[in-house]
Order: sequence, then structure tokens, then C-alpha cells
Amino acid sequence: MNILFWGITFGTLGKVLVVLAVLFAHHKLGEERRIDNAVIKSFRTEKILTLIGLVFILLGYGCEVYFYGFSTDFFICQGVSCTGTVVNSFGF
Repeated sequence: MNILFWGITFGTLGKVLVVLAVLFAHHKLGEERRIDNAVIKSFRTEKILTLIGLVFILLGYGCEVYFYGFSTDFFICQGVSCTGTVVNSFGF
């Protein structure tokens, strides 16, 4: 596994962390009793949309890894061979 795999993985992990941060913040704000019911209802809607977004992020990650496969040159090259793989992919 090389830089393409790790790039996709770290990008997905970053998106998941953002989703978790939003869910945590909305949970804490939802517990606040000084907020009216309309705001709490909007928090519930945002929570559902955030969870759907998380599912899409994870499905997209699975699709990308499945599409590229683990046998692709970008996932299995090491060191200098990765440079050659990148150069060849651009047709230089």
C-alpha cells in the first residue's frame, strides 16, 4: 500500500472526524435547556443528514478502494517505483 491508498484513507478519516465533531457539538447543544424547540428540531434534522453524509463518505471510500483494487500499481509500488508509476500514468 502506498500514497494513493493512504491519501484516500486519510481523506476519509478526516471527513469522518468532521462528521463526529458536528454530531458531538449538536449533541451538547441539544442538551442545553435554554434553546427553544425549533432549534432542537433543526438539530435532529441536521443529525440525520450528518449520519446520511457519513454513510455516503464510507460508501465512497469502499467504492474507491474497490475500483482501484489492491493490486493496482498505485497501491503496491514502493519508493522509486512509485515515481515511475506516476510518470507512466501521465504518459511522459
